[in-house]
Amino acid sequence: MSEVLPLLARIAEAVAVGPVWQTATGYFAGLGFGRVNYGYTRFLNDKTIGNPEDAVFLTTGDADYARRYFSGGLYARTPVFRWAQQNAGSCTWAWVGEAMARGELSPDEVAAVKQNLAMGITAGITVSFPETSTRAKGALGMIADPGMDHAAVEQVWAAKREEILAVANMMHLKIVNMPGANRRRPLTQRQREALEWVADGKTTQDVALLMNVSPAMVEKHLRLAREALDVETTAQAVAKAALLNMIFQKEEVAPPLPPVAAAR
Repeated sequence: MSEVLPLLARIAEAVAVGPVWQTATGYFAGLGFGRVNYGYTRFLNDKTIGNPEDAVFLTTGDADYARRYFSGGLYARTPVFRWAQQNAGSCTWAWVGEAMARGELSPDEVAAVKQNLAMGITAGITVSFPETSTRAKGALGMIADPGMDHAAVEQVWAAKREEILAVANMMHLKIVNMPGANRRRPLTQRQREALEWVADGKTTQDVALLMNVSPAMVEKHLRLAREALDVETTAQAVAKAALLNMIFQKEEVAPPLPPVAAAR
């Protein structure tokens, strides 16, 4: 564990998602998990993760894989996704094949498993993070490199479980406290400023004076912010922007989005 402490410190001290992601996934790759997927939503409900446009999806996979996994919705049909929705903790994937052999997977899950097998995805580890909000959920999938079977993954897991979980949880905690990525378009500085003043209880006239613009310009900034956040009212825009850490930040630092971000 002492070897991991400097790595944890680098993640904790990072001020952008990129270095956090690169540090954590570099460590996982060194253990034989070069392909890693991460997802986080603050808008979970009983059936879905909410609007995918508001979720954070990160992957070390290539553009083609990202399109299949994220835009194609493959992630939502996998049995490990169902497990992550229903549990907090971690598991290796040996149970998936066993459950399929017993006929315990749904047709969609069986199809997803076969699609993964066709891409060489046979073994791995899932971490489902504990959350304090009933609407939030984050999970990490670590895909074993070619040549690593379930037995090899179990061996790594037995030896490095605590270290893997420490790095994964530190990575997750940093990412969820950084500005969320808006997949339509980011808020401009003036839009964020207007929302921040509204959040402070200022009227349109107050905001106009504070921003040294006309009330009409304030209304324009707020309207564009509502459109960017896909909400109807300014109160909803303030609440959503705050929830996504898009206001009251020292600097807007967008997470690196997978190549499929604009493909929806």
